[in-house]
Amino acid sequence: MQHPLWKIGEIRHQISMIDGKSSPDKIIVNATYLHSVLKKWVEGNIWISKDRIVYAGPEMPTNMTEAEIIDASGQVIVPGYIEPHVHPFQLYHPQSFADYAAQLGTTTFLSDNLILFLLLENEKAFTILDQLNKLPFSFYWWARFDSQTELENEDQLFTTKSISEWLDRPEVLMGGELTGWPRLLAGDDQLLYWLQSAKLKGKKVEGHFPGASEKTLARMRLLGTDGDHEAMTVEEVERRLLHGYAVTLRHSSIRPDLPHLLKGIVEKGLDVFDHLMMTTDGSTPSFHIDGVMDKCIQVALDAGVRPIDAYQMASYNIARYYNMTSLHGFIATGRIASLNFLENERNPVPVSVLSKGVWMRRDGKKVQQLPTIDWSVLGQLELPFDLHDGDFEFSMPFGIEMVNDVITKPYSVSIHTGEASLSTEHDESYLMLVDRKGKWRVNTMIKGFATSVQGFASSYSNTGDIILIGKNRHDMLIAFNEMKRLKGGIVLVEENEVVAHIPLSIGGGLSDEKVEDLIEQELALKKALHDRGYTHGDAIYTLLFLQSTHLPYVRITQRGIFDVMKKSVLFPSFMRS
Repeated sequence: MQHPLWKIGEIRHQISMIDGKSSPDKIIVNATYLHSVLKKWVEGNIWISKDRIVYAGPEMPTNMTEAEIIDASGQVIVPGYIEPHVHPFQLYHPQSFADYAAQLGTTTFLSDNLILFLLLENEKAFTILDQLNKLPFSFYWWARFDSQTELENEDQLFTTKSISEWLDRPEVLMGGELTGWPRLLAGDDQLLYWLQSAKLKGKKVEGHFPGASEKTLARMRLLGTDGDHEAMTVEEVERRLLHGYAVTLRHSSIRPDLPHLLKGIVEKGLDVFDHLMMTTDGSTPSFHIDGVMDKCIQVALDAGVRPIDAYQMASYNIARYYNMTSLHGFIATGRIASLNFLENERNPVPVSVLSKGVWMRRDGKKVQQLPTIDWSVLGQLELPFDLHDGDFEFSMPFGIEMVNDVITKPYSVSIHTGEASLSTEHDESYLMLVDRKGKWRVNTMIKGFATSVQGFASSYSNTGDIILIGKNRHDMLIAFNEMKRLKGGIVLVEENEVVAHIPLSIGGGLSDEKVEDLIEQELALKKALHDRGYTHGDAIYTLLFLQSTHLPYVRITQRGIFDVMKKSVLFPSFMRS
């Protein structure tokens, strides 16, 4: 990523500060800062012009007439943290999550484009990228090659033209994540061509290889995959490093693996921290109640990782891997002025945050909110249909059983499914996926979701279609109608009354609330579900992954009930009358 960020006149003006002809905008004096190449704490002064560090070293400028002087005595300064694997549409949206993360020192995202790719034509999606680029926060992106589910129109969405337009964007640094990798191994040359196109354009390719064998990792490395974030044991970390993968360690709401991975790496004495990165991997809002990348750094410190290594795993290592140390992860001349001021190296939560030269946080207080952007291109959820009694017919011979939050398998239905209401003495419920345009539906049973959830409706899903779950068909209908009235949301109903809800007014899948408020809404929903027998960890991810065909073993999709391992539709979707 070597596109120019500064115009010729701006660069000349920056050089004039070195020459003493102009004054920097900010001068940080008495700075003790992390030098990412020397891997040590350096003392000096940092000069800043707008969003760029024009000098970092022992000297002071001769012209300081217009400079804000910041005395950093008693603090240490580290580069702004980078989140290298963000799914920025987990109820929140990129701007709201960035606004929250910036207060905790995370000033750069590398984000999944899937929702924008699925819901918008590229031209409209790029207007959102352009708006985000103007904010005092650094946004970068992936370009997806597959949808993670079975779409009716996948071939029309994922084309060489549409993918190439994303790969041509300078802020797109990566192809993937590659959840459809079995297609590559099965000989899909179209997918391989897209990988090669990404590599020719200088992009990394990220895999998605949970539990991958030695030979699978070798095959995928030969096909062009550069990195993977799915290691769940220290042995899997070593296996990926052995084959030359960049390894990102995960600490997320469904896979909080980071503590035991780092503890194991430290105990084995593996000196590999220069080759590791960290991510929260698209966690749901409430997981972030105690941080974003600062949270990962604290986990690393608690596991016995040396402080400099811990900070590099969330900054310089990421920037080096994505070929952007000329801008990020490095406090040195010419870099973007994203800096975190810490009270000491053992506490990664910053006292003050500069993001692209703008104070986001100062002396422990929020002083700047990221400007909002226009999400109107995503529209509102307008459901052009009503559900009727004929939609609530559940006669499948088998249903979907939840093994955990996200893994599902088929099971034989043994209860009578013709009743308006099911018993709360078992954990089987009705499950329906309805086309957001009202054209089709898929009806089955779900086992292991909850014992006492009566009516539950969600427009938040992998594809934006509507998910209904419940014991009581009438309460399911009320939940659907309330979600429809809200123009999108997640609604829990019991005995005709709404007991918890999260409005999702942006396109039916995203909240327009601040992340802090969204956390409270999600916690209230999770408690209400738990009180009604939901025993898993993350109900939001359950909704997201019910359709996700990159996970075993059976899924509910637009095409019908889908066998992931056999790549076949077991029962097709029904056209609605």
